[in-house]
Parts: sequence; C-alpha cells; structure tokens
Amino acid sequence: MATSNLTSYELVVVFTPVLADEEYRNAQKKFSDYITENGGSISHNEPWGMRSMAYPIQKKTTGLYWLVQYQAPTEVNAKLEVQMNRDENVLRHMITRLDKYALEYNDRRRRKASEKPAEAATEATENA
Repeated sequence: MATSNLTSYELVVVFTPVLADEEYRNAQKKFSDYITENGGSISHNEPWGMRSMAYPIQKKTTGLYWLVQYQAPTEVNAKLEVQMNRDENVLRHMITRLDKYALEYNDRRRRKASEKPAEAATEATENA
C-alpha cells in the first residue's frame, strides 16, 4: 500500500460497561493493532472511561468510551467496521474523516487541556 494515500480519521467506540479494566485496555489494543497492521498509524489515543449515554443501548445506560485519531488508507475503514460489528463488546462506533481544520482544532484542544492542569497547580501553590 502506498503511504501517500493516508487520510486522517477519528474513531469513537462505545464499549459495554461490564468490561474490566484489563479487558477495556485489551479491546483498545485490539483495534489499535488492527489499524497499524493494515497500513495505518495512530496519532492520538484517548480513553474517556465510563460515561452516561443519551439513550439506552441494549438496556445499558452507560458505556466505556474510547477516542482514537489515526491516519490510514481508505479501505482500512471498511475492514475495521466489520471487525467492530463482530465484536460483542462494542455497543456503538463512529468513524469520521478529519479535514485540516478539524486536525488543527483537535491539536489546539489537546494543548489547552494539557495547560489547564499546570495552571491549576501553579495557582494552588500561589494561594497556599
């Protein structure tokens, strides 16, 4: 596969909330490995953990969320969707193609989030 055809994507997966921490990490690793084995590369991996859902899915009101940003050839997405549909632990998934503006926004959002804990720590030490 030619590496020049890589497109940026964002994948959000909602796993069943009954997974243990180890199973949750293994499920993330399974799909990350699948992307890299098929010619893609992971640029950002962000496990969100347990969150409430807007509506019940399979009688579950919470789910374990996971966000991953990656670059891959287009044909990888169809194969990845088949794998996620076959996995009993996946309640929902969504793959979104990212343009240059979305990539810039994601970078700014991550930088801002990483600066907030540092600012809060410096304010706490100044107030003490």
